[in-house]
Amino acid sequence: MPLTALALNCTLKSSPNGSSTDKLLNEVLQALAKHGIAGNIVRVVDLNIKPGVGSDEGEDDEWPRLRARILAADILVLGTPIWLGQPSSVVKRVLERMDAFLGETDERSRMPSFGKVAIVAVVGNEDGAHHVAAELFQELNDVGFTIPAGGSTYWVGEAMGRTDYKDLGKTPEKTAQTTAMLAVNAAHLAALLRERTYPGL
Repeated sequence: MPLTALALNCTLKSSPNGSSTDKLLNEVLQALAKHGIAGNIVRVVDLNIKPGVGSDEGEDDEWPRLRARILAADILVLGTPIWLGQPSSVVKRVLERMDAFLGETDERSRMPSFGKVAIVAVVGNEDGAHHVAAELFQELNDVGFTIPAGGSTYWVGEAMGRTDYKDLGKTPEKTAQTTAMLAVNAAHLAALLRERTYPGL
């Protein structure tokens, strides 16, 4: 079976509002497609993802269905804007819900996310992309995902500026190069883990 990717757009804007995070995630999926990896985007704020740290928080909670899609994919792409120098509250909720993986280990003490690759895409109009990526990397690693070399791509505009990534006429060369490297590394690592995943205890 071909490798697959699922991109979570953790913007604060509900559909059909424009989203710079969506633009960058589409570019990541296009780069992954060059390596035979098909994927799609879910805008998390459009779903009823209840607060909590369990895999099912009861009636009307849409996390269980999204969780199943996350675990069915070989690569998770976590996309977030920067707000007040931090990842969005939406991406933090996603990570809080994945905290349940810590208690859902198999007979070899492996979390359900073992053998899955995670990468990060960050956009914002202020500095902070490295901080946001570092924070997400630690949390994703804690809940069992594997981060490839060069595991993030980003764009940040001028401090206190008004230009959004979605408004750029052309993708900046450095962002395009970083996205291409991100895709090839993630595809390579996902293929290796598909063939031979972690053995566990």
